[in-house]
Amino acid sequence: MTLTKRQREHLEKRLREERERVLRALGQYDAELGDEVQEAAGDVSKFPTHLADEGTDTFDRELDAQEASRLTGELEEIDAALERFYHARDSFGRDERTGADIPFERLDVIPWARTRMDPNR
Repeated sequence: MTLTKRQREHLEKRLREERERVLRALGQYDAELGDEVQEAAGDVSKFPTHLADEGTDTFDRELDAQEASRLTGELEEIDAALERFYHARDSFGRDERTGADIPFERLDVIPWARTRMDPNR
């Protein structure tokens, strides 16, 4: 199955929208990290921070770091898909392992997909 012009236009739009979504989310993490650094540098209150609060803050920072890492990986996948879309047109929408077409329905959900759900087909 070859993608129609309309399907390709739709997938290009989806890739660009997803890229913008991920960039916005990563920007929020950058802003939050900057705020935390400023707060930590300026926090010289007379009251010590409770150990449980420090643990919660550390846990939250670790979760944020994991999510930022996941988003960075997703951005790399989207950029690779855009590269295939524009410069390796024959490889976009094809399973990297088998060369079989990836169904449009799958690409519509995950436009940067590299493989089919069922590699045996």
